[in-house]
Amino acid sequence: METQEQFDAYREKMNERITSGDSLVLKRLFNLDTNAFKDGALNRSQKELIGLTCSLVLRCDDCVKYHLGVCKELGFQTTQIEEALAIANLIGGTIVIPHLRRAIDYWDSISK
Repeated sequence: METQEQFDAYREKMNERITSGDSLVLKRLFNLDTNAFKDGALNRSQKELIGLTCSLVLRCDDCVKYHLGVCKELGFQTTQIEEALAIANLIGGTIVIPHLRRAIDYWDSISK
């Protein structure tokens, strides 16, 4: 299992590679993503749970790992994560179950 440190290092390396290019569209997309998760009418914690559940429904394992890592940094408890993932699985249907397994496995590994 990939550690959170390995995942974060690869993500940071590739994000730097992508944003160092000449694509204004990609730079703006990355900036939009960063700004969308700042505190506003919803706080960052609420937005991270939304990001986590949407990522699970969309079956993006990398995004799920990212949001789980941030949720861990923000102090979420396992019961809160499990409840959010349950809602996502309800919305996404049974096709989400393999991604749910990987999400729980990853959460357990970063929660040790």
